[in-house]
Amino acid sequence: MTIEMLYSKIHRATVTDANLNYVGSITIDEELLEASKMRVGQKVEILNINNGERFSTYIILGERGQRDICLNGAAARKVHKGDKVIIVAYATYDEKDLETYEPCVVLLNDENNIDEIVKSI
Repeated sequence: MTIEMLYSKIHRATVTDANLNYVGSITIDEELLEASKMRVGQKVEILNINNGERFSTYIILGERGQRDICLNGAAARKVHKGDKVIIVAYATYDEKDLETYEPCVVLLNDENNIDEIVKSI
């Protein structure tokens, strides 16, 4: 049996831009990707804390140290600059994997700097 579980989460990221005239995706700062163990091209779910929107897209690489969280293309219509979002990635685990299961939760401050990395939920 396999179970879909939380793999990683970037919690309370501040949207720095919403670019409608771009091929759809979410741009995430390279340092935040590394901290969260997320990957370029990975499917993620975006949860907008401000308006309740939930939608899926994929990750593109943002410039290291810029703290960019930018929604692009059609997704740009679901957020506003300054909105707080949660970026969630899931993975499928088998029962043996779950013996050592540790999701990665990256908590951000208002400037998208890392406050804490938690290895649990």
